[in-house]
Amino acid sequence: MTEIVRTVADLRARIAGWRAGGEKVALVPTMGALHAGHLSLVDAGLSRGCRVVVSIFVNPTQFGPNEDLAKYPRQEAADVALLAERGAHLAFCPSVGEMYAQGSATRVDVKGLTDCLCGAARPGHFSGMATVVTKLLLQALPDFAMFGEKDWQQLQVVRRLVRDLDIPVDIVGCPTIREADGLALSSRNLRLSAADRAIAPLLNREMRRVAEAVAAGGDAATVLADARARLTGAGFGRIDYLEMRHPETLELAGARPARVFAAAYLGDVRLIDNIPV
Repeated sequence: MTEIVRTVADLRARIAGWRAGGEKVALVPTMGALHAGHLSLVDAGLSRGCRVVVSIFVNPTQFGPNEDLAKYPRQEAADVALLAERGAHLAFCPSVGEMYAQGSATRVDVKGLTDCLCGAARPGHFSGMATVVTKLLLQALPDFAMFGEKDWQQLQVVRRLVRDLDIPVDIVGCPTIREADGLALSSRNLRLSAADRAIAPLLNREMRRVAEAVAAGGDAATVLADARARLTGAGFGRIDYLEMRHPETLELAGARPARVFAAAYLGDVRLIDNIPV
């Protein structure tokens, strides 16, 4: 059974009890609407012999004024049931007031890594994300914190803030979990129409086409432009970015080492993905 706690005090009390017994702790930060990708992070924590804490908190500070905060799926009971089946030990489900006290004025900004990709397309997003992750890490003080590689930029930002702020936690990147047709699992996939869901796998297929062409010596700018044209021709709307960047610095790259990064809309649903070249 997965226990639910809703306050920082209760979270710390449970973890202190485990620590007293010599046990290690893994934290899986989520915004709920859990899927197999999240559950793979739980598995990664359990595989290290840890007590696993999963936070479920739809963080308002990482959504912009015109983004989908109100539409973001919330299904706590179903999420906790999935965690219980998987063997997670604790679900931390705080309120907004518990996470952000009245008059809260402190934010965490990670410079450089947040100037591009989702940082450029979603101003303020990474400040909100970095702030809530920092708070969760300090509230739980886990040995490990598990993050999916689908949000590669987020993973690099978290690694940098942990290094810069001397937070004693090992950040573990876990492989992206995909549907059989290649679509990266995301809570936002639940909002795709049937027609858009049929188109969605093309994003990953075009990214793989880019990666293969560049690895074979093709010109990155040309193959990226071709991929953008095919995506828009197939029904994708706004493409925030389709770029090749260095995997650690996130600077633009024309050759390896590099990853292909994409963010594109189908209707009002924003899909993101990344793969190595």
